[in-house]
Amino acid sequence: MLAVDERGRLLLQRRRDTGQWALPMGKMEIGETPTECAVRETREETGIAVQVTGLLGIYSDPGHIVAYGDGEVRQEYEVILLGRPVGGKPTINDEASDVRWVEQDGLDQLDIHPTQRRQISHYMTRDYPHID
Repeated sequence: MLAVDERGRLLLQRRRDTGQWALPMGKMEIGETPTECAVRETREETGIAVQVTGLLGIYSDPGHIVAYGDGEVRQEYEVILLGRPVGGKPTINDEASDVRWVEQDGLDQLDIHPTQRRQISHYMTRDYPHID
């Protein structure tokens, strides 16, 4: 989920597993829609309740392989929805050591994975919906 507040700031979390700043996201649960998943994962990972407002894009990079500590290995495939906050406050948790609203001109100072930086760039240049 790429959530943007009324001031144009982006909601980011600092992942405990990599230390990088990232958009909130995660795996769908059985019986859940992509929208329900994005809303749930954003609330769980950041403390912010969001309303989906659109689609940023569908992203895939066959060269981006993710290996998790539990042995699961996956190729990147992400559906990134756009959203706006409707409640809550940034809250750290077992997945995020920091959660904050980030000004767009402050993004260059953050360690953000190249795949996520590309997604954010598409939002900032209004290059969406984007499908790889």
